[in-house]
Amino acid sequence: MSNPVIVTAPEGLPFIDIEREFDAPVAAVFRAHREPELVKQWLGPNGYEMDIAEWDFTTHGAYRYVHHDPQGGAWGFHGTFHSVRENEFAVQTFEFEGVPDVVAVETIAFEDLGGGRSRVRIHSTYPSVEARDGMVQSGMEGGLTEGFERLDALVAEGASA
Repeated sequence: MSNPVIVTAPEGLPFIDIEREFDAPVAAVFRAHREPELVKQWLGPNGYEMDIAEWDFTTHGAYRYVHHDPQGGAWGFHGTFHSVRENEFAVQTFEFEGVPDVVAVETIAFEDLGGGRSRVRIHSTYPSVEARDGMVQSGMEGGLTEGFERLDALVAEGASA
């Protein structure tokens, strides 16, 4: 059974909190976030292909990628990595190119739970409650859940060990 994704979006506040545990060491989960060839295998909804133009998961790095859905739609995203500390923490911006100039600031905490288990906590802050609500209504929770399930399989295979 898969670990649940917990998504919290308090009414009237412009942020989303996401929490997910993994039955894998924090180093494996962190590496799956850092290495672009691994990121391609798990980030996004099932059935989507991912083209990564840039992925530099380091302090002052940047990223840009496009998800392609099975119907031929393309969805671009980009941002910068402000701070990245190995196996511990990252701060990044996140912008969906379909809604330009709406930039979320995200913190990602990688936590060692012991016993070969870990937790990822994401706090995404949007410029307005309306922007946050738009993200919540986009179906992001389903895509997150599917992506984290593929990340589970990836770290279980030892691909990111």
